[in-house]
Amino acid sequence: MATFLYKLGRLSFRRRHFVALIWVALLTLAGAGAASAPAAGNSSFSIPGTEAQKAFDLLEQRFPGTSADGATARVVFKAPSGEKMTDPGNKATVQDTVKELSDGSEVVRVTDPYQAKAVSKDGTIAYAQVSYKVSGMELDDAAKDALKDSAQDARKAGLTVEIGGDALQAVPHTGSSEIIGIAVAAVVLVITFGSLVAAGLPLLTALIGVGIGVSAITGLASALDLGSTTSTLAMMIGLAVGIDYALFIVSRYRAELAEGREREEAAGRAVGTAGSAVVFAGLTVVIALVGLSVVNIPMLTKMGIAAAGTVAIAVLIALTMIPALLGFAGRKVKPMGEKGKLPGRAKKQDEPGEQGKPAKPNLGTRWASFVVRRPLAVLLLGVIGLGAAAIPATSLELGLPDDGSQPTSTTQRRAYDLLSEGFGPGFNGPLMVVVDAKNSDDPKAVFTQTGDEIKGLKDVVTVTPAQPNKAGDTATITVIPGSQPSSVTTENLVHGIRDAGAGIKADTDANVLVTGSTAMNIDVSEKLNDALVPYLVLVVGLAFLLLIVVFRSILVPLKAALGFLLSVMAALGAVVAVFQWGWLSGLMGVEQTGPVMSMMPIFMVGVVFGLAMDYEVFLVTRMREAYVHGEKPAQAVVTGFRHGARVVTAAAVIMMAVFAGFIGSSESMVKMIGFGLAIAVFFDAFIVRMAIVPAVLALLDRKAWWLPKWLDRALPNVDVEGEGLRATSGDDDGDRALIRV
Repeated sequence: MATFLYKLGRLSFRRRHFVALIWVALLTLAGAGAASAPAAGNSSFSIPGTEAQKAFDLLEQRFPGTSADGATARVVFKAPSGEKMTDPGNKATVQDTVKELSDGSEVVRVTDPYQAKAVSKDGTIAYAQVSYKVSGMELDDAAKDALKDSAQDARKAGLTVEIGGDALQAVPHTGSSEIIGIAVAAVVLVITFGSLVAAGLPLLTALIGVGIGVSAITGLASALDLGSTTSTLAMMIGLAVGIDYALFIVSRYRAELAEGREREEAAGRAVGTAGSAVVFAGLTVVIALVGLSVVNIPMLTKMGIAAAGTVAIAVLIALTMIPALLGFAGRKVKPMGEKGKLPGRAKKQDEPGEQGKPAKPNLGTRWASFVVRRPLAVLLLGVIGLGAAAIPATSLELGLPDDGSQPTSTTQRRAYDLLSEGFGPGFNGPLMVVVDAKNSDDPKAVFTQTGDEIKGLKDVVTVTPAQPNKAGDTATITVIPGSQPSSVTTENLVHGIRDAGAGIKADTDANVLVTGSTAMNIDVSEKLNDALVPYLVLVVGLAFLLLIVVFRSILVPLKAALGFLLSVMAALGAVVAVFQWGWLSGLMGVEQTGPVMSMMPIFMVGVVFGLAMDYEVFLVTRMREAYVHGEKPAQAVVTGFRHGARVVTAAAVIMMAVFAGFIGSSESMVKMIGFGLAIAVFFDAFIVRMAIVPAVLALLDRKAWWLPKWLDRALPNVDVEGEGLRATSGDDDGDRALIRV
């Protein structure tokens, strides 16, 4: 592989105009497609195999034309202080609003609060429910504007009016903190390279790669039902890995120049060595993201594949466009150690094998030497620290965000609070029970029996009379819980109804199914929990095999996987502490604590595992190469840190900054993922890879690199160390440090 990538790097350097033209053309094409495509909406939930989805599908069959998947809006009215919604003036205003709402071409029906008995007991709050023909993501702007205008007219009459439901769902925005994250990355790159030109290359290529990836996602959003969150997450991950991969190759290029090689040769060697590590690091990320498809949740699968595509683009750009831009930059990118005008330039140090020792070892060398001298103490301190951070994860509660998790500044959240105030917290998460009595002898009796049994369950506030279809063989029953939708009590009620349905099935041969957004969220959470272990086995197993090929060792990949589990558990603990317990919630902009998003653990496992393997590959390949060339195991660890710690540290800080930039998002899911990934990178890069990994390698000594001879013969030789470049370049000298990323 190293030889092929070496030739690719040299070719890209020589044909830089052609390479640059190809990428600019791809960016232009993707941008044009995105500009002409419909805007992305919120991806619809379709969860194959769950009871909630089966009930939803049954409604489509037995209640045709009711637009069961259509958007809904709850227009909530509150009377001025001292007045009631039943007062003549207020009643007339509400009825005028209902009439105005009914005029929309996409509106199926609007319920009158006074006919539907949708007025609170104290008479101060009422609501009208608007049902649409199309889903929220398909609802046109004219319908949304009409909804807002109707509410505004009622406000002018003196009422407090707020709108809940999915009809007004908006594309999330990340705010200025995302720009701050990119700015921090730029500063770190300038400090690392000591050159504006060298620092600008990783940023430029990362932005081009993300531009292509996100534009392609935007262009395909309508056709593939990709939600707005999909492009946001692809941008988050694409920026982080794009900058990091380019950073490693540019740094390696400068190291090659410092050894006296010509620029084209240096570019080829940079791609052939550091580029090999980029390929394998990128492959682990892609495996982790594509592996999300095993969960069998279409939305999560699409998110993973879209993000994986952006990562693949980042790898290709790093391997081709970086050497091309290095050719354009010429002498503006200086060799490592050459004096520059900007702060942060690397100082020239003696290389291994030269006479004498470096006058002043760098920080990476000093730290690695300390760890090698005291490996057990460092290992215990790192494990205990991560274990303490992981303690909150033991109280992890999972759920999916609803309007109650929105910022208090939004009308959806204010409508949620008004409904809770007037009708109770469970009113925001009604359960729809679908009774399929087609095979029953007396459907009406089954409907009555089902309603009576549900009334006898705990935490039930209201059970509406059964509403049968025209055929009379299927009916819907609405159940209002006493607790909020995301509570454990409501989850227990859903299971209680399903248990009661099993008894009804045995007695009458009728199927009782529970659906609605609350039941769907509960089913999604359980499906994700069930899929977590198989997903871990698949992703970690594939990556373990890949790392055996890369490192030609059994214990090193095993150590990498165990270290990842430590960091991801600690990161989950931090997420629970902030978003569930409320620690530092004000600093993070978390206005409402509650259950952790149900897809957070499995998504974090996928992404963090891929990113964790990045640093594992970049650091440990250099250690292995030093060991293969005759250094003692402990000295090989120090050598790896001498050449890699500075750049890996910069890469981790950049990735943390990019992820942290998304904490300012208006979307609670994006905010949580941004924080979780940022803290996970911190734990994994600075505690696991920088402390626990060298400590374990020092303790294992030569056993770390053990591989059975039969397995060594069976494994393909991917040549990550770049041994094949000696024959290619005809250079037998100075090749002892081929992976100084």
